[in-house]
Amino acid sequence: MDQARLKGRSLALTDFDPNGLALGSQIYGLPFAVEDAEVVVVPLPWEVTVSYTSGTAMGPAAVKAASAQVDLWDPNVVDAYKMGLAMAPASVKLAEKSERNRERAEVYLAALADGTEQMASSQKLLARINEACAWMVARVRSEVETYLDRGQLVVLLGGDHSTPLGYIQALADRNPGMGILQIDAHMDLRAAYEGFTYSHASIMHNAMQHPGVAKIVQVGIRDYCSEEVAMAQELADRCAVFYDRDLKHAAYRGISWAQQVDLIVAELPQQVYLSFDIDGLDPKLCPHTGTPVAGGLEAEQVLYLVEQVVASGRILLGMDLNEVAPGPEGDWDANVAARLLYRLANALGKANGRCTFAV
Repeated sequence: MDQARLKGRSLALTDFDPNGLALGSQIYGLPFAVEDAEVVVVPLPWEVTVSYTSGTAMGPAAVKAASAQVDLWDPNVVDAYKMGLAMAPASVKLAEKSERNRERAEVYLAALADGTEQMASSQKLLARINEACAWMVARVRSEVETYLDRGQLVVLLGGDHSTPLGYIQALADRNPGMGILQIDAHMDLRAAYEGFTYSHASIMHNAMQHPGVAKIVQVGIRDYCSEEVAMAQELADRCAVFYDRDLKHAAYRGISWAQQVDLIVAELPQQVYLSFDIDGLDPKLCPHTGTPVAGGLEAEQVLYLVEQVVASGRILLGMDLNEVAPGPEGDWDANVAARLLYRLANALGKANGRCTFAV
C-alpha cells in the first residue's frame, strides 16, 4: 500500500464522521483527494452512439449527486469508507465533444432511416463521428493509465457502454489472459453497429479483438441478434453466455442462484474485468436507461456474483458501470447506481488487498 496515499487518507479522516451528513464536493461526501484514493472513479459523460434514448451522458453527474444519500456501511467490507474512494473531475472537453457528435449522429441516423446514408454528406458525418469516438477511446486509455501507473484502481463511470474500450485495452496489455465478466441485457457483439466503429452495441466485439482478452462471460443476456449469436459461436471456448431465460428457467426447476453463480465463476480466468451495463438489471431498477429490456437481475444478485468472484480468489482488475440515465421524475436510476457503485468499488479494493478492514 502506497505510504504517501495512506498518510493523506489518515489526515483526511481526522474529523470525518461516517454517520453524518455527506458534506463537501467529493462523491459520497468522502474526504479524500483523488491523489490519495486507492480507488478512483473516472466519469465519462459520453453518449454519441446511443441508438434508442439518450441521457446517459448525464449519468456520472447524477450518480455523484445521488451518492450523498448513500450510507457508508458495507456488510462485506467493514469500515470500507476508510479505503479511499474519490471521483476524478469530469472532462468538459469530452462532454462538449460528446454533445456535438451526438447531434451529428442523430442527423446520420435519420439518413440511415430514410435510406440516404450513402450520400457523400452522410458518409462525411459518419467519418467525423468515428474519428471522435476513436479520440474518446484513446483519451480514456491515457487517463486510466495515469492512475494505473500510480498503483491506483479505477472504476469507469459512463456514459454509454462504448466508453470502457480504452480501459479494457490498457488492462489487457498489462494482464494478458484476463477475462471479462459482462452484466448486460445485450451481447454487444455487433460489428460496427449502424456504421459506428465504436458503437455501444459493438463494445464487446471490439474488446475481443485484443489478444490479451482470453475470455468473455456474459450474464443476463436477453436481447440479441443472429449476428451476435454467430459471433459467440465463432469465439467458441473464449465466450460463455448465461442467458436470462436460461437462468430463470433453471431457477424454476429449483436450481439456486448460488449454484448458478458457481457455474458462472468457474468459467472465468484468474484475472477478471467487470463490465456492468445497468440494463442488465430488471428495468424497474433502471427504467430510464438507454435500451431497457424486460427481465434481468436484481441488484443483490449482481453483488452476490461479484462477491463470489472475489471469494474464489480471483483478482478483479477493474470495472465499469455504464448506461445510467436520470429520468425526469427524479433520481431513482442514479440512486440505484450510486449504491451499486459503492459496493462494487469496495469489492474491487478488497480483491486487491486495499481494504485492510475487510472481513
